[in-house]
Amino acid sequence: MDGSLKGKHVLVTAAGQGIGRASALAFARAGASVTATDRDEALLGDLAAVTGIAVQCLDVLDDAAVAGMAREVGRVDVLFNCAGIVHSGSILDMAEGDLDLAFDLNVKGMVRMIRAFLPAMLDHGDGSVINMASVVSSLKGAPNRFVYGTTKAAVIGLTKAVAADYVARGIRCNAICPGTVESPSLQQRMRAQGDYDATRRAFIARQPMGRLGTPDEIAALAVHLAGATYTTGQAYAIDGGWSI
Repeated sequence: MDGSLKGKHVLVTAAGQGIGRASALAFARAGASVTATDRDEALLGDLAAVTGIAVQCLDVLDDAAVAGMAREVGRVDVLFNCAGIVHSGSILDMAEGDLDLAFDLNVKGMVRMIRAFLPAMLDHGDGSVINMASVVSSLKGAPNRFVYGTTKAAVIGLTKAVAADYVARGIRCNAICPGTVESPSLQQRMRAQGDYDATRRAFIARQPMGRLGTPDEIAALAVHLAGATYTTGQAYAIDGGWSI
């Protein structure tokens, strides 16, 4: 525990696995009190045993559930919106339902959370919102990521809009834009391609550093942004040089 966030309350969505889980643990190590949420309660089980972490089931698609959690949890100092989904395919491959779900989860899920937790931050005159975007967004195009790239570009837009609206009222809002990161979600997508080994080699081959990122590397940036009191409206690429 480095104590850099001692006395702060952090809420993390999609904390059951991958970047969300690594971030919840990193925030706790930094001294924060963490509320770790996920729509799959089973994934949160062992986090409940970690000092400083409380777990709660939350589906960010559910307006009433989000509003209820805000009433129950009260003010948080840091909100990390990590929940999201990745769809594959081009604009011609896209099903309307894919785009609707991606906007509802990747974009409106963050809107729901910010609208629920921002008022208490404003009353306090201080708060940090961190949104999970992607380097595949307005920063970079990637083949067969039409729905994903479109919605993650929207995340950068909403991040800058919130930052601009509340910059004079103590609120910081920033976005993290990872490249390809080892995670259960990535493993699932690689297996879905049929040839796991070939797909993995292709993912690694496009990385200038010659490897994939790790959830802990992204979590370290999240901890930094949680305490970065002179930083707002920024989209931070953390992609091993993919976007150079």
